Amino acid sequence: MALGTAALAQAPGGNPRSIEKGEPATKAEPDVLAAQVMLDRTGFSPGEIDGRPGANLQRALAAFQGSRDLQVSGRIDEPTARQLMQEMGEQPLVITYTLTDADVAGPFQPEIPKDLLAQSKLPTLSYQNPLEAIAEKFHASPALLQSLNASQTFERAGDQIIVPNVLDTALSAQAAASRATIIVTKRTSALTVEDQNGRVVFHAPVTTGSQHDPLPIGKWNVTGVEQLPAFHYNPDLFWDANPSHSKARIPSGPNNPVGVAWIDLTKEHYGIHGTPEPSTIGHMQSHGCVRMTNWDVRRLLDWARPGTLVIFR
Repeated sequence: MALGTAALAQAPGGNPRSIEKGEPATKAEPDVLAAQVMLDRTGFSPGEIDGRPGANLQRALAAFQGSRDLQVSGRIDEPTARQLMQEMGEQPLVITYTLTDADVAGPFQPEIPKDLLAQSKLPTLSYQNPLEAIAEKFHASPALLQSLNASQTFERAGDQIIVPNVLDTALSAQAAASRATIIVTKRTSALTVEDQNGRVVFHAPVTTGSQHDPLPIGKWNVTGVEQLPAFHYNPDLFWDANPSHSKARIPSGPNNPVGVAWIDLTKEHYGIHGTPEPSTIGHMQSHGCVRMTNWDVRRLLDWARPGTLVIFR
């Protein structure tokens, strides 16, 4: 069942052929892009929407299928496509968005060094440019937005661009009405939220621990939440830290090492947080904490309240 071509044509001013404008390395597959958008809207995040197949999409599909009593295949099979389209309803997969003054005004931080001590010298760790900020707003890779909008610079207020239709979903309303448990599963590199009946209401890819800093298996609780946190760098807690480094305060911002939010846990030095590198989520190891995309950790805040049970397994 083809998801992409007909559905993408619903966008105001949209053209499904616009997907074909990208270079081969970034070319989006219509069915994959369609599935990623639909999954994101239903609360089963595929991570960064890029129109390309991969492990995060397979995991999101499998989680969605399990929650809807479908055969768990991790593939875009016909029953899954039908269910996704039914839940999407009349909403278009991509929409036309007009860039605002706020989208392009900044402030931006074009150059961000990798060295944490060098980062501590910066006034803020803002987005590097408007494209990065807009891509994160719509849960997409910059390369996807460029392929959908080949003639755009993403720098002028008033310009219209084609973006994934991922805003204004009903997830917050569902969260407000539920008592949740947050579960992080090392084997699948996934975080799920289960309601009081054990039903999965949210899924997102995560990066969990490493051989040096394994995920601390067990039951913990949320102690608090901080949005746009500063990062207090302590090299003694990092096995691969530069031995010449000293403690430092890394300023806040979406490109901060912990992204836009920190969910603190009863396990000392451990938390769930965002990331400045959404494309790495689900693929690379962390220093023990649970990393998510900035947009997914923002959505998780709807359930992460002081006392919320968090299970690492």
